[in-house]
Amino acid sequence: QVQLVESGGGLVQTGGSLRLSCAASGRTVSSSAMAWFRQAPGKKREFVAGISWNGGNVYLADSVKGRFGISRDNAKNTVYLQMTWLKPEDTAVYYCASDTSLGLSRVETEYDYWGQGTQVTVSS
Repeated sequence: QVQLVESGGGLVQTGGSLRLSCAASGRTVSSSAMAWFRQAPGKKREFVAGISWNGGNVYLADSVKGRFGISRDNAKNTVYLQMTWLKPEDTAVYYCASDTSLGLSRVETEYDYWGQGTQVTVSS
């Protein structure tokens, strides 16, 4: 079993930055693809960013390219989402997810473990 705990969310003004962290425990995720998804009120959960087990491959949703970055520190069993130039439409609950398969996917159902989420609110 893997437990994922997100942190770093909060309230920020338009144009601001936040860095989300996702700490894994219970089992190492160093061989797992990791991703961030988000869910805004009244909307479906959507893929934001994903990173392969060794960081060699990264996927970013078109809506965040050029503004967000994903990275990982396998020694710390932690994945990060650096968010810059935040917009009100980025407001959502952000979830960290782990995929025990070797592939990197944008598909929600491919992920086996999920955190509880952290709220990000961007004021205009």
